[in-house]
Parts: sequence; structure tokens; C-alpha cells
Amino acid sequence: MKYWGYLVAKLLAGLGILAGLLVVMRWLLPAPQAYVTYNELNPIGHDLTHTVAYFVYFLICTGVVALIFMDQKYRCRTCARKLMMPVMRGSWDSMLRLGRPHTEYICPYGHGTLKVPELQITGKEPIDWAEHQDMWKELEELHSGKR
Repeated sequence: MKYWGYLVAKLLAGLGILAGLLVVMRWLLPAPQAYVTYNELNPIGHDLTHTVAYFVYFLICTGVVALIFMDQKYRCRTCARKLMMPVMRGSWDSMLRLGRPHTEYICPYGHGTLKVPELQITGKEPIDWAEHQDMWKELEELHSGKR
């Protein structure tokens, strides 16, 4: 639940920042002077300054949303912490023997592992999240078995 809550919080924060940017942009843009008789006319598409400014604003909005989703992709599904310790697995030169190349990320608290494929031959392959069992129980079992 933390994972989705964190995504919603980031999207709402991004929306607030982008709304503030829109207010500042509208305040800074000069009123179009060419259409004095058409006061109700929307300046987008009729005034080059407004059209370019709104186009750049749209690109900024798209970039912010893309960055939010790219950041969320590399977070733990349980605790929403940033995944760490990337490990390269597989090999480019011997894919049949060692498997396809991919990168594995792990949660710093041991909640799970994210496998991100490096090679995508048949189209976009989904990332694979493998949730781990309780790491401390496994270590206690290993430790108690040696006594």
C-alpha cells in the first residue's frame, strides 16, 4: 500500500508544482495586442508567444510525469524505498548458455528483487518483481541448523 500511496503523493506534488508554474506563466505572458476587438478569443493558436509558451509547458508537464513514473519503477513494492545494488546477470556473448542479459536490483531491507531485462528481441518485456520471504527467519534457520 505504501508503494501506491507514494506514487499518488508524488503525482499530487507534481500537479501542485505544475499548476503553480502555469499560474506564474500566465502572469508573466503579455496580453496579445493584435486582437483588440476579439477580447474573448483564446490566444493559443493566434499568438506565437502564447502558443510557444504553452507548448513548452506541455513538454515540461510530460517530462515531470515521465520522471515520476521512471522513479517509481525502481522502488520497492513493499516499503517504497529506492532499490539498490544493481547486479548484471547473463551475458551478451553467450546468451544460450548463461541466459539473456538483465540487471537485478534489491531492496535494502530484503523485501524483494527487481529483474530488468537488457535485451528485448520480441518487443517490450515486462520487469519481474520477485518478493522474498522474511530474510531474518531464513538466516535464523540456517544459523540454528549448524548447532
